[in-house]
Amino acid sequence: DNFAGADHLDFAYHLSGMERVPVSGPKSTYNAADVLARRTPHDERMRQAVVGTGWPLMRPFEVAPLAAGSVVLYSHNLFHRGNHRRDDWREWAAKPRFMWRFWLYRTTQPEAAGSVAEVDWRSPAVDALTGVEAGAATPDATAVWRYQYHWLRRGEAPPPVADRAEALCEQLHAMHEEAEPARIGAAYRLAALPDSALAANRLGQALHSEREAVRRAAMYGLAALGEAATEPLLAALASPAKWVRKAAAFALGEAGTATAATAAALAERLAADVSVYVRSVAASALGCLGRRAVAAGAGATVVPACVAALIASLGREPNRLAMNIAQNRHIKIVRPTDECDVCEGIGINYGLERFDPVRSAVRENALWALVVLCSHGVRILGEQEDALTAALADVAREDRNIFAAGFALDALGRLARLMDGDTSPNASQQVDALIAELPANCWESLIRGGLPMTAASVKLPRR
Repeated sequence: DNFAGADHLDFAYHLSGMERVPVSGPKSTYNAADVLARRTPHDERMRQAVVGTGWPLMRPFEVAPLAAGSVVLYSHNLFHRGNHRRDDWREWAAKPRFMWRFWLYRTTQPEAAGSVAEVDWRSPAVDALTGVEAGAATPDATAVWRYQYHWLRRGEAPPPVADRAEALCEQLHAMHEEAEPARIGAAYRLAALPDSALAANRLGQALHSEREAVRRAAMYGLAALGEAATEPLLAALASPAKWVRKAAAFALGEAGTATAATAAALAERLAADVSVYVRSVAASALGCLGRRAVAAGAGATVVPACVAALIASLGREPNRLAMNIAQNRHIKIVRPTDECDVCEGIGINYGLERFDPVRSAVRENALWALVVLCSHGVRILGEQEDALTAALADVAREDRNIFAAGFALDALGRLARLMDGDTSPNASQQVDALIAELPANCWESLIRGGLPMTAASVKLPRR
């Protein structure tokens, strides 16, 4: 409750000042050969932090060194950390390194394409990419992999598997950090039981635990359970404990029945919850719920309610000076305040008078959710089309938060051109005007959304 910053594998690494010690470069005290061979104290510290999580098969893996022009795609849900350069620092000026960071997120559900065969997760015995011995995989780890594998291929949970329910319930409450894999595995295995009512009951009870580790595992299990988890999640959404409400909101977005009633419950949290953290999760959950409603053929009845709640939120939620600036702290150790109980992100001065170093977790998540919903055309918006177009244009034109303005323009661009025969002429006019006005534009998403390259070439600098 007194910490708002990023999660850490090894918090002492930062607090001790070790993070600020240069590993490579002109100020490094390490031997160049040790830097190249990954045997500095920094490298050893990172290896131990990863292995120390206790997860089966968990080993650090560096994709570097890479040839110039290489592209790396990875999930932010993985443990990850930027690393230091290992080449000769005297050549850095002649070999500059650039990084473009693209934010990828799902706008549509996976499409079911035939049956999905079960996978032998222990074969081949050694993973070709990382060299990890897959034969050491535990049933707790493979239960997680099995669910994700089926969901990515069909958008649904895998077939049920008989298991020892009572033993799994006990395992779900295992103590200490090293039991995290056992707790998460137990939650996914409970979700896969043939008796979904039993699973919903036990996971729903665990969601109200006083221990965050148990709540977190139960949240993942309820999300994996699917629509059978809706009733206990709706009940948890009214809990007096904000951490329970936050977990329930997330899981409802992932798996709650895609109905107007579920949308209304999330909209109430978005409108009235005292916690910025809960409101921000409710905002993103409305986008996920609407996305699933479209896939289920219920978009026209659910999406307008989601959109209305998100528009109303934009009219209420303020931007705040970024915590790292307001508190003069590193972003990793900022503290919650009376106004905000979650780290909203780092503030950067982009050298553009149009924008300030301000952030808002709720505004940004609400706009992210609207980008998802706008990816499905204007027909599902119902009577919200005009209000949404106006709200997005206002944010793109007036918001001092560069992330909010970018999301709003992205959403408008999708309404304008992404869906052939299901677009908004009003949105198209707004996008054309905004491109001419804004000092910075999200060209990649606009062009992928249908903006002609000729429109971008007017403002893009020549090389």
